[in-house]
Amino acid sequence: MTEPPVNFIIYLADTHRGDHLGLAGHPVCETPNIDNMVNRGAYFPNAYSEIPSTTGAQRVILSGKGSYDCGQIGYQTCRWGEKHTVAKVLAGHGYQCFSIGCRNIYPQRKLYGFHRVILTGCKDDPGGGDYPEWLRLHAGSTADPAGHGVDPNGWDARPWHLEDRFNPVNWTIDTALDVLAKRDPSLPFFVLLSLGPPHAPFCPPQPFWDRYIDRGISGPVYGDWCARHDVQLSGPPPATWRGSITAEQYQRMRAGYMGCITHVDHELGRLKQRLQRMGLLSDTMIIYISDHGDMQFDHHLFRKTYAYEGSARVPFVVEYPTGWDLPTGRFDHIAGLQDVAPTMYDAAGIEPPEGVTGRSVLDAVRGKPWREFLHGEHSPCYSLEEAMHYLTDGKEKYIWFPVTGEEQLFDLVNDRDELRDLGRDAACADRVVPWRQRLIDWLGRRGDGFSDGKQLILRKERWAADVERVPDAS
Repeated sequence: MTEPPVNFIIYLADTHRGDHLGLAGHPVCETPNIDNMVNRGAYFPNAYSEIPSTTGAQRVILSGKGSYDCGQIGYQTCRWGEKHTVAKVLAGHGYQCFSIGCRNIYPQRKLYGFHRVILTGCKDDPGGGDYPEWLRLHAGSTADPAGHGVDPNGWDARPWHLEDRFNPVNWTIDTALDVLAKRDPSLPFFVLLSLGPPHAPFCPPQPFWDRYIDRGISGPVYGDWCARHDVQLSGPPPATWRGSITAEQYQRMRAGYMGCITHVDHELGRLKQRLQRMGLLSDTMIIYISDHGDMQFDHHLFRKTYAYEGSARVPFVVEYPTGWDLPTGRFDHIAGLQDVAPTMYDAAGIEPPEGVTGRSVLDAVRGKPWREFLHGEHSPCYSLEEAMHYLTDGKEKYIWFPVTGEEQLFDLVNDRDELRDLGRDAACADRVVPWRQRLIDWLGRRGDGFSDGKQLILRKERWAADVERVPDAS
């Protein structure tokens, strides 16, 4: 372990797409506190979620293993038998480990190596988690976190309906600060701070709603390949996964979404200010990430589980402890959520446990050899046909749909919005071939029916998201 030992905070947002950062050049969305991390750290603009939905993504983060290796390839609520979560490994090396906020690993109250778990909400608990209990105590017995009436997976938006101090994001930060103030001060700590927003409902506190509702927000982008998703519905369901909404609805949705992002950023700033006053900031590594993005009706798609940039690309920013002599700035290496745990092991001087597939991003910062591409996937969710595998090196992205056999290829350098599908262009066929072969080789090693090592194999029926291959661990 390094001297003094490094503390860790994973500041995990839910559904924060990678282009909605000041660092990424977004023309409207403001994230000054996240942006400032790069002055004492590293930003990875080519970071992706290997399983772009919450449950699988959280497994990837906590295990340091990619899709399939973490025991999941899509969205499914099932028990997890991982024996070497990052919390359990750090705890074995003397760390106090706390999980605070939203959790999509099951059972939700299971420790998984953490010493304490405090939940915003809990599907396994009839009481609904620790936050609703706190809210009823402090805001009144009838206080309801869902009193705004907006669908928790929907596109509608409005301001938060209670005082700012009762917002779950504020509660999560307050709870973390209280836990840190009462921890054993002789031991290093690891805190997983998992926030609900900017996941729907898009209901930021009023000041953050006001910041965007009257701003000029450009409309969704549409590629030359997405007409099949332009389904016409007389009244689109609040949680539809594809189609279109009106310009007014779109303005409200995007204002609410960006308001939630800036609120999350603002609370990061408040957290760091308090850590500074507590004398903890200088020895703490902070990692800002998201589990996946949100399509926001780009290409007529909404929500997540897709390989496209809005869904699969995520923010990934690391702030070093004070005094670390490492290069800072932007690093274009292809990174994944599986790299979070190995980065922490590297910083703490701990050997990664067997089975970890990720890499420490500090190796990329140091200029060491790096991976050529990243693999991601998602089993059937909203639609059988939309299940996918993808590969990307940050310059190009190849997508294969195992039900239809369709292939897509995008030039991310010149077409980050993925407007032109090169897979439809016969003149670009030679660019598709090497990507296809990489996927054949990659999946052929798994032996789960997607490849025989010579060709990709179509699937015509739904397959499970759970591919657990290890016995349940205590």
